[in-house]
Amino acid sequence: MTDYDLVIVGSGSGNSLVTPELEDWKIAIVEEGVFGGTCLNVGCIPTKMFVYPADLAHHADEYDKLGLNGPAPRADWPAIRDRIFGRIDPISRGGRDYRKSGSPNVTLYEAHAEFDGPRSLKLSTGETITGRHVVLAAGSRAIVPPEVADSGVPFHTSDTIMRLESLPERLIILGAGYIACEFAHVFSSFGTHVTMAARSTLLRELDEDIATRMADIVSARWNLHRGVNARSVSGTAGDIRVELEDGTVLTGDTLLVATGRKPNGDRLNLEAAGVDTHDDGRIAVDAFQRTSAENVWALGDVSTEHQLKHVANLEERTVAHNLAHPDAMVASDHRFVPSAVFTHPQLASVGLTEEQARRSGRRYVTKVQAYGDTAYGWAMEDKTSVCKLIADPVSCQLIGAHLMGEQASVLIQPLIQAMSFGLGVREMARGQYWIHPALTEVVENALLGLELD
Repeated sequence: MTDYDLVIVGSGSGNSLVTPELEDWKIAIVEEGVFGGTCLNVGCIPTKMFVYPADLAHHADEYDKLGLNGPAPRADWPAIRDRIFGRIDPISRGGRDYRKSGSPNVTLYEAHAEFDGPRSLKLSTGETITGRHVVLAAGSRAIVPPEVADSGVPFHTSDTIMRLESLPERLIILGAGYIACEFAHVFSSFGTHVTMAARSTLLRELDEDIATRMADIVSARWNLHRGVNARSVSGTAGDIRVELEDGTVLTGDTLLVATGRKPNGDRLNLEAAGVDTHDDGRIAVDAFQRTSAENVWALGDVSTEHQLKHVANLEERTVAHNLAHPDAMVASDHRFVPSAVFTHPQLASVGLTEEQARRSGRRYVTKVQAYGDTAYGWAMEDKTSVCKLIADPVSCQLIGAHLMGEQASVLIQPLIQAMSFGLGVREMARGQYWIHPALTEVVENALLGLELD
């Protein structure tokens, strides 16, 4: 048995816990998968590296309305894939190698870990390690429904779809959330025929108005089936059939399962350590990221309801501070957690949806501002993009913001800042310059259009 000051399970955001303030601690990192976690290897970063060329390819569809002529670009899938992972893979290997031999106070265990007692972990290598503190940053994994898992049919998840040898001709996607929509955008922009089957609505976590507008747009690009489950999956590689509960049969050569992700806490034998979980399997933590077990902490997808890298990073900073400063702990601020979906059009959201505001019983006002009613919107000939704001008319504070359109993930940032620091709608709209004729005027005009008391 080897004793440590700190044991970290997971090498994603957990890897960043090794701060200069802990340089005199004896630390172990346990990682059973690829070093660097989901975001680096199979999530945020490589997917956006696919999205960018997909955006460029998709813009070719808009040439005619802008008076441009010329051939549409053709996607060289192997070249795109190899450029991306030619950059990602060395970063992952470099991080692993550094923790393996170049980090003097850190020992890397490439193994699976399970608790066999309070702050004691049994590794798949047969070793047992203990920690004065243990941080669980074990992430999440793709959910594969039984009708797929038990079918024997070859399928991909977000972990594997980006490493395909060739571009599919006909891709079936099960799911209609963030991951499903981003991959639908990528592959359809590269020329693949995409069919999507959703159990409910498209992007059901978004504001209903925005989700409906989005569905109307992408229905012209994707063969979209909503509100229906898959009954069975059959076939072989290159010839896959998915029968829906309404009797519709979908056919394709490749199947992507994007029906969500589940936290990996169920693989850690948490009961042996006295670590409580929520009904959905997430590890329960308090505002300081402490679990129910003494000196056991958790962060990121294994515990948060927000499966987002920027949330995991914030929680990592919280834990790192609290480990080093136990007498002056700080809490994670989850008041205004933003998210973005890198499709075309792009989507971004923060705060309450209109449905949530309505259910809360509070007074609220809304304003939907079209991109196309601003000068830069004219330049783009944009007919569909919008910025929707929700505000409290008495306090004049924003309570929600939802954008669908070009650079939505960037345009929403000043709104996140206003909500985070209590800047009122009037002060934000008239207390600063807005560059004319930049696209940020969409946000300015939306603020000015809110009917406040």
